Amino acid sequence: MHPHRKRQFQITGGYWLLAFAALLLLQTAFLREAAPRDVPYSEFLASLRGGKVARAEVREDSILVELKAAGGAKPARLRTSRLPGMDETALLKELEAQSVSFSGRIERTSFLESFLIGWLLPLVILAAIYVLVMRRLSPGTGGPLNLGRNRAKIYDETRHGKVTFADVAGVDEAEAELVEVVDFLRNPQKYLALGARIPRGVLLVGPPGTGKTLLAKAVAGEAGVPFFSLSGSEFVEMFVGLGAARMRDLFEQAKLRAPCIVFIDELDAIGKSRGGMAAFATHDEREQTLNQLLVEIDGFDSTKGVILMGATNRPEVLDPALLRAGRFDRQVLVDRPEVRGREAILSVHGKKLKLAPDVDLQVVARRTPGMVGADLERVVNEAALAAARRGSLTVSGHDFEEAVDRLQLGLKKQGSVMSEDEKRRVAFHEGGHTLVALSVKHADPVHRVTIIPRTIGALGVTLQLPAEERYLMTREQLLDRLAVMMGGRAAEELCCGDLSTGAANDLERATETARQMVSRFGMSATLGPVTFGRVSGPRFLAGTGGEERNFSEDTARAIDAEVRGILEREYARARRILEERRDALEAIARRLLDVETLDRSQLEELTGPGASRSAHPAARPSPIAFSDAR
Repeated sequence: MHPHRKRQFQITGGYWLLAFAALLLLQTAFLREAAPRDVPYSEFLASLRGGKVARAEVREDSILVELKAAGGAKPARLRTSRLPGMDETALLKELEAQSVSFSGRIERTSFLESFLIGWLLPLVILAAIYVLVMRRLSPGTGGPLNLGRNRAKIYDETRHGKVTFADVAGVDEAEAELVEVVDFLRNPQKYLALGARIPRGVLLVGPPGTGKTLLAKAVAGEAGVPFFSLSGSEFVEMFVGLGAARMRDLFEQAKLRAPCIVFIDELDAIGKSRGGMAAFATHDEREQTLNQLLVEIDGFDSTKGVILMGATNRPEVLDPALLRAGRFDRQVLVDRPEVRGREAILSVHGKKLKLAPDVDLQVVARRTPGMVGADLERVVNEAALAAARRGSLTVSGHDFEEAVDRLQLGLKKQGSVMSEDEKRRVAFHEGGHTLVALSVKHADPVHRVTIIPRTIGALGVTLQLPAEERYLMTREQLLDRLAVMMGGRAAEELCCGDLSTGAANDLERATETARQMVSRFGMSATLGPVTFGRVSGPRFLAGTGGEERNFSEDTARAIDAEVRGILEREYARARRILEERRDALEAIARRLLDVETLDRSQLEELTGPGASRSAHPAARPSPIAFSDAR
């Protein structure tokens, strides 16, 4: 019998034994106190004639009397049997003569009524109390009897539906790594006959939202086995020892339902390294839980078909003992999908929608570089909501455009009213970005340009659509990207006569790009092929790390001077392009002031198809280059 069931059985038996004993004692005490004292008829007459009777109740076979209280004491109750053939008239006259209050009663209380009131009703009340108490102590309610019980959610295809690899897209490499695990769970004898041992643990690593949990469910669905799922934080509580107890209970249940998959999400919550600086800030509860996990991994027999899977986006903080051979033998990278993967993910989610013929998911995939599966699911949902808002029966390509813009740029500021001078300045600013992007050699094609304000603070946006997925950037591509970023500021200075705060975001991104070229990519002719500084922080959590400085003050000044020189040269190049094509710049600005948004075909009408591009080297265009005119 399972330890928790055995404990529950013991508690149930003890409760009912104590409840029955307490009920028996209460019944005995109540009956002893409530029952009147039986006396002979002669004693009753003596008390009546002596003026001691206060009240009398004449029944079919007995007479119940209550004596007068003496000295504040509780009045005594007597009961006597009626004499055979006695004359009730004489008795009633004598009661009247003694001024005794009397009444008659016909007894109809049966044994069944006495049993229902005296025993069955109290037992029902006790049973209700038992149900309420045990419900409070049941799993998932946090009761004291279940603190050591694991809180894993068990997904079974018979109850929760079957998730397979067909429901997962964009992670083909990860799927290929896990096919072997699925095959072992389906046909373990094929491996055992050769003496092979399947990895006990599989660790899924990757950025948040890439589908690690869904992929683990798909492995269980393909193999047709139960799937235990819980988070690492569910093991750690305020009471020391609960995490280890829950870990033991988890593996006990897994062994009973083998073959199965145990999935621990956010494994770093209990698996952080115990060395380094962490050794000076110990957490006893987490360390005990980790130790118990290590013991359980070593203790269970992999031939039984229990596969442990974990997921984390911080593999660098995990304890080395957890990653050694024989525990988490295999690490599977679930990375951000490329353009084909994004298109496949959009197709999976788009099956639930009624798509219009003009929807091109490949274009949507190209517009969403860097997005993971969770982001793409949100894009599809936002597109459906946009179609519902306008009362359409199908989801069109415009709805997908609106959904991507909403996620990347924010909502349109419908009530925002700019002055004519500000609107004109924003139109030239965005026209500068657009015209430089159309003129340089390595810029991504311009997809759309708009001067409609957005809630993230951008007063205008220039969107570029990558022609292909890129994994490397050349120096010329990076310089062209800097020129495109500087185009907005150069256009303001050229056409408006002065500068504004609208180029703040452009300058920030351009400065960071130029600094990366100098300090990280070794693209500076002055400083040479040297890397400056060390980047530290989580591998898959962008923006949460820092940089360690390992160079002198003189080198820092040289880096700053080189960064400034690169930016000034690209700014001058962007201004020169705009001066040479000022007529096209003014045409774009005028058209933006009229219609607010221009797409690629409209831009080609204004500047001519296949506009000449500068042969000067320059920069990597961002997948989505936008100016933040603030």
